[in-house]
Amino acid sequence: MLLSNRVAIITGGAKGIGRGIALKFAAEGCSIVIADVAMKEAKDTLNEVIKKGRDGLAIQCDVTNSVQVKGVVNSAISKFDKIDILVNNAGGMPSAAPPIENMPDEEWDRVIALNLKSDFLFCKAVVPHMKEKRYGKIINISSSGAISPPKHSIHYNAAKAGVIGFTYDLAGALAFFNINVNAILPGLIRTAFYDPLLGPMSDQQKDAFFANSSRIVPMQRAGTPDDIAGAALFLASDLGAYVTGTTLLVTGGMPLTPQVPQQKHQERNPA
Repeated sequence: MLLSNRVAIITGGAKGIGRGIALKFAAEGCSIVIADVAMKEAKDTLNEVIKKGRDGLAIQCDVTNSVQVKGVVNSAISKFDKIDILVNNAGGMPSAAPPIENMPDEEWDRVIALNLKSDFLFCKAVVPHMKEKRYGKIINISSSGAISPPKHSIHYNAAKAGVIGFTYDLAGALAFFNINVNAILPGLIRTAFYDPLLGPMSDQQKDAFFANSSRIVPMQRAGTPDDIAGAALFLASDLGAYVTGTTLLVTGGMPLTPQVPQQKHQERNPA
């Protein structure tokens, strides 16, 4: 197993990409600490982790609150005596963003806190323990929108761009301590993340939305949480032991332009 006897904290691990990473890591021998506000889903994910023969915790946490963040880290240390892996996955994008001249200061602060400050708070709390053990893997989930915004959402895209700069700086600062710090930039990944944007759509309408959106993806499909989890597993395991300070696009080829053969195009879009 690639993560035998490792311990990981995964923020936003209750559902979507975070859940996918939690289950992938558990299948590879890792104990999982889920930090999330959605406790029902967090407990459901933890039950799946336990079914895979691993131990874990599900802890309710506002990732923008330093006291609650420290509580998660202390609970993990108390139970497992170490933290090997930190996945900063928690985040969220508002359903709509006003033009910058109309954006309330409070909305800017809230989105920046959720998507960027949360990474800072968890790293601040976890890094001393990793330094003591002289081992650690930190994976920050950014977004392809940080470098190629698909729509105007300036607070979200700015926060995710900040995650990249944060990753580069921290990687340089921690390399001496054998702590790897990297970022994953997901593209179009089908999860409940899009529900606020899609509104009260039926499953059939959502299928149509993702099928249509996938036309701009060179691989011609939306990604899955498992696609991101596979990349995270590489970075969290010894397979990525000499990789630090990098950003990994997991986007199906975006922002490359799709090159769809005419025959295949006709097959996908019959008259």
